[in-house]
Amino acid sequence: MNNPRLAGRYAKSLIDLATELNQVDVICADMKLVQSICKSNPDFVAVLRSPIIKPGTKEKIIDSITTGRVNLTTSSFISLLVRKGRETNLPEIANAYVEQFNASRDVHQLKITTAVPISEALKEEIVNNVKLSTSLKYIEVETAVKEELIGGFVLEMEGKLIDASILRDLKDIKKQFMDNHYIHNLR
Repeated sequence: MNNPRLAGRYAKSLIDLATELNQVDVICADMKLVQSICKSNPDFVAVLRSPIIKPGTKEKIIDSITTGRVNLTTSSFISLLVRKGRETNLPEIANAYVEQFNASRDVHQLKITTAVPISEALKEEIVNNVKLSTSLKYIEVETAVKEELIGGFVLEMEGKLIDASILRDLKDIKKQFMDNHYIHNLR
């Protein structure tokens, strides 16, 4: 199932092939499409990982989803994965390809999670502040909405997390009350 080493190797091979064919950017766009399909449709991932569905049927399902939307090289690569029995790793391979592509182009991922959708102006302001404080030039932004944050935001970048949400503040206050910090100070 989740095999990052295998995914990295297949992604590296695909990047090498794409470089040879001068299609690195095109195939990256295809891998981002595969990522979005896998994120938005858990049934598709379930089909890929199902041991009951025959490889030929899986290939037909994948073709019906990707035909006309991906490059011939990407389509051939996915077909090769199915023939080799590695279609279960397609989501991880797509992620690894995008990560390797971003690393080669010095592109960094930033995820902004808020309680309500944010405007493009605010998103640009956050990106500019991150660029100023980190000296990074290229930042790709992904936004998410989680109403349970109540307010504020959560930033995730390169394994670092900045949680400036109301939910976290409330949890901190609850923990302080549970630890009875205030009762000891009264006595």
